[in-house]
Amino acid sequence: MQKSIFPIILSLLFYSNFLFSSDGGDVKTVSEPAGTHEDHGHNGGHETKAFDPKNVAFHHISNQNIYSIGDWAIPLPCFLYAPETGWSVFMSSKFGIGHHGNGHYAWDGYALMEGSVFRINDPDFPRGKQELDEVKYETELVNGKEKEIGYAVFGGQKYKMDPRTTFDGGLIGGGITSFYDFSISKNVVFMFLVVILLLWMFINIAKAYKRREGQAPKGIQSLFEVIILFIRDEVAKPFIGEKYKRYLPYLLTIFFFILGLNLLGQIPFFGSANVTGNLTITLMLAIISALVVNLTANRNYWMHVLWMPGVPWWLKALILTPVEVLGLVIKPFTLMLRLFANITAGHIVIVIFVGLIFIFGKSGESVPGSIMGIAISIPMSLFMSALELLVAFIQAFVFTLLTASYIGAAVEEHHH
Repeated sequence: MQKSIFPIILSLLFYSNFLFSSDGGDVKTVSEPAGTHEDHGHNGGHETKAFDPKNVAFHHISNQNIYSIGDWAIPLPCFLYAPETGWSVFMSSKFGIGHHGNGHYAWDGYALMEGSVFRINDPDFPRGKQELDEVKYETELVNGKEKEIGYAVFGGQKYKMDPRTTFDGGLIGGGITSFYDFSISKNVVFMFLVVILLLWMFINIAKAYKRREGQAPKGIQSLFEVIILFIRDEVAKPFIGEKYKRYLPYLLTIFFFILGLNLLGQIPFFGSANVTGNLTITLMLAIISALVVNLTANRNYWMHVLWMPGVPWWLKALILTPVEVLGLVIKPFTLMLRLFANITAGHIVIVIFVGLIFIFGKSGESVPGSIMGIAISIPMSLFMSALELLVAFIQAFVFTLLTASYIGAAVEEHHH
């Protein structure tokens, strides 16, 4: 049973990406950093855009239908379903991926804007491959609030585009739209890369232990043995007690999985994916931890949550039991938010620090300003990168530590 935990966790995480992914909602991102270039449309027009560090930062941490590494855009498989037209399966290269993930073509009524697939919600729009003039956002008033709406311009006419459906009830900008996106996204690919790397390392470590049985650890064994023993002796044993062996495989799995995502997500040539800074991933990690806690909890735990003995019934019914039941939701919710907020903040701050070069230099118009921006940006970005390395370890440790404490409370015997 313990050996089957890892694939179950991964399958839930991958599927959650399709159900809850919040990209393409109300958050607007700038597809091409303002002022750093001229926007050349198919009609030969030129448009200079103003640099917006906030929106550029959100673009660079978003989950997309392409895997971007610097200026390279690697196409990914698209599995799209619209009730009116059925399934569409193709590679995102069909869109003719341009700068910052904007597609030059529509394919079967779909378009690519800032790396994410949108559906052109108009039955009159022709199917097949169609060359677009441009894709863009426009600010409109919706129910009295400003909202960024995506449009595809084809033959001089604007067509409204829908983002993919997200089952978040509109809480994080999503909701039910005209299509569902089950594609292999950037975050899913990155998770596969991390899993493959972790499996390769741990399989080799296990083989080394068998080959060098009874000998002192050597090489990468030395590094990982210290970490594993630390999680066992300082996290599992103190918080869970004598039943720690049952839960140690799970604790090690989430620790190394989160740590691997955090560390490799900071490496540019790995794509700088913001996986643990995505609410969908941290939500599923928190839900899995909550399931482990509550499905293995003993009778004493549930008695304490639902009906505490020795306490007046009116106090239990009106205050204590509702608070304890609410705690079952709050605990995984705090796990989700803590990991998401810390990792996302670090990515955004680094991108904004780099953006100081364009802000001080007025997007290349002021050379002295650009030099000043570089002088400020480089040390601040290096400092944040170093801090992010520390945060990567701390957040993996904190998530594992709190999970162990919740498990310990759930399996604790009454006499303790």
